[in-house]
Amino acid sequence: MIVALHGAEFFAYHGFYPEEQHTGNCFIVDIEVEFEPDGSNGLSSDNLKDTVNYEELYHICGRRMQQPQKLIETVATFIMEDIKAQYSFAEKITVSIKKLNPLAGAKVKYTQITINYTR
Repeated sequence: MIVALHGAEFFAYHGFYPEEQHTGNCFIVDIEVEFEPDGSNGLSSDNLKDTVNYEELYHICGRRMQQPQKLIETVATFIMEDIKAQYSFAEKITVSIKKLNPLAGAKVKYTQITINYTR
C-alpha cells in the first residue's frame, strides 16, 4: 500500500545564498510512503493508527520547512528521518522537493531533488 501527499506548498527561507535566505521562495513537497498493512487485521480495523496519516505527513513537512537550511537535500533528509521515526513500519519512502523560480535572472520553472529510502 502507498499513502502519498502530492503538491504540498510552502513558503520558506531555504537557500545557499544570503539573498535566498532573506527573501524566501515557494517550495512544493511530494511524499510517498509504502508499507504492508498489519496481517492480523489489515485495514479492516478502519483505524488511523494502522496506516500512514497524510495529515501528519503534512505537519512533518511544515515543521521542517520552517527550519531554514542551505540545501533542500538537507530538508528532504530531515523530513524522511521524521517519517521513519513516526512510521517504523514504512518499507519505502520517497521525498521530493521542488524549488520554484530558483535562479534570479534566469528562466527556470523549478529545480527538484528526490531522495529514497528502502528498509
